[in-house]
Amino acid sequence: MQKIFDTHFHIIDPKFPLKENQGFVPDYYTVNDYLKEMKEMSIEVLGGAIVSGSFQGYHQDYFAEAISELGNNFVGITQLPIDTTDEDILKLNDVGIKGIRFNLYRGLSASPKEIKELSDRVYKLCNWKTELYLNLQTIDKELEELIFTLPKVSIDHLGMHKCSIDKLKKIVTEDIPIRLTGFGRVGYQRDEISELITILYSENPGCLMFGSDLPSTRAKYRFSYNDIKLIKETVGREAQDRIFFQNGEDWYLNK
Repeated sequence: MQKIFDTHFHIIDPKFPLKENQGFVPDYYTVNDYLKEMKEMSIEVLGGAIVSGSFQGYHQDYFAEAISELGNNFVGITQLPIDTTDEDILKLNDVGIKGIRFNLYRGLSASPKEIKELSDRVYKLCNWKTELYLNLQTIDKELEELIFTLPKVSIDHLGMHKCSIDKLKKIVTEDIPIRLTGFGRVGYQRDEISELITILYSENPGCLMFGSDLPSTRAKYRFSYNDIKLIKETVGREAQDRIFFQNGEDWYLNK
């Protein structure tokens, strides 16, 4: 069994509302579906982060049930409007939500000023992380500079599309983790992903965090054990342990 801390996956429960995004509504994907699929791939999930997708908007009702079913080593990462009260944030923290996500790639936009204000507020209130889903290739200078001012921030899906290796190196040398997730949706070929893993891990061994991205909504191809194999064929055992579970556990449970 391959042990992982899954730093990025979605639960899409039919009991809770969905919101059409760019004409898309996903199929349902329950906790049971997720655990069954992982077991069939001989993957042991030690913990992880359930992430709100664009199709869930600002709904958080599903988190309490999902976290309760999965266990204490799982956290929620949600999307919030800028006017969310401190009281509501603290209630969500009690449920097990431990981070905020800004989905700039799928149109749930926020201005740099709003991102900064809300990130600072949730961090001061309850030590929440910030996650950015964006295209590193096309972000403007203001947004790029903002990344380095946010408390406990990480980047989804290798930054989506190809950008300069110097930009990626700058991010990881500032201890900003990048998620190895969504290989079927990013703008890199698989050999390029392998090369990036080698370069970025060498730059900062604590910077890469694995995630399944299940159920791989809108991706060109779905996550499979081949994605695990790509990483295992690229780096040695110590690096595998860090990427597959230690870095994720440290980020979400120990920092």
